[in-house]
Amino acid sequence: MNHPHRLFMTLASALLALFVLSACQQSQPPAPPAAESRAVSTEKVFVTFEGPWAIVPDPKDANSVLLVAPKTKAHRDLYVKASNESTLAAGVYQLSIPAPSGAAGTYDPAILRAKIDPKNVQRLLDTTLDRYVIRLSKPEAYVPMGRSRSRVGPTYPPDPSTEKEYATGVSLRYTVSTLNGFSLAGTPDKGGTFNPLLLQVDTPTIRFVINSAELDDVCSMHSRTAFRDLAQLLEVTLFVDFPDNPADCHGKDPQVRRPAKADAIPELLPQRLAALLGEEVADAQTADVASGIPAPHLRWLLSSRGARSVVPHLAFAAYLFGMPSGNCRAPIIGG
Repeated sequence: MNHPHRLFMTLASALLALFVLSACQQSQPPAPPAAESRAVSTEKVFVTFEGPWAIVPDPKDANSVLLVAPKTKAHRDLYVKASNESTLAAGVYQLSIPAPSGAAGTYDPAILRAKIDPKNVQRLLDTTLDRYVIRLSKPEAYVPMGRSRSRVGPTYPPDPSTEKEYATGVSLRYTVSTLNGFSLAGTPDKGGTFNPLLLQVDTPTIRFVINSAELDDVCSMHSRTAFRDLAQLLEVTLFVDFPDNPADCHGKDPQVRRPAKADAIPELLPQRLAALLGEEVADAQTADVASGIPAPHLRWLLSSRGARSVVPHLAFAAYLFGMPSGNCRAPIIGG
């Protein structure tokens, strides 16, 4: 009599157990994905170089690249800037990048390419020169951060067929997993020490900047000089020309060697005026002979009252005729 009742109770208990088990399983949080399938957070970081720079292979490390630039009186000292910054003396420095992606770097077509002898690169590393060298891991790409139309070639003036928008600044792009761990260490050329600098990268950009100490004129003389200095540093035969400059700029281009005497006379007057207006008092009679300006007039011009009268007009004339531009138009060279 009780057998059917016991069977019913057994089935009910089993159903209740299944219900409770199912409810427990549904309330459990989902299992985490396997470690190998988790997404890794990445960030793009750009290391930029502004000034007369060249990109060359590192003869000591196939996984590194060198950025080199001349140190000249025409430029201010190099500085590196992230959220913090530091001025760098001429020397060799290493930028450490935390876990770069290691991708093979590709050049943008706007970057001027040139064949640079590895022996010349080794000379830059081994010899104490007035130059800057920054060593860093190869990036995944070299990207222009400025462009200017010019002509570049191995003969002077360069052939018009070489004219294009060349990169005048370059950005090295990296993919990293963290913005912590960027640091700069190195050795100045002329003794002294450089304390390793931990760079604070709050925004994904690190800048190496060499500002011009001079202004470009209508003939882009600073840009021509900067490119000449870079080509001489690398020992490559290259010249730059700017198609928007006046035709007579070729006659005074610093890239072309001329007798020193031919240069001295035309430049004597502006150099003397610049020095004298900057507080130096010199013999006006000597300046009279060299400049062709009568001595009494020149003495008035160089007096404090004359200088105060003339300087504003000189500044206005420079502005009116478009002399200063400030931007270096020399192309970046990629080896």
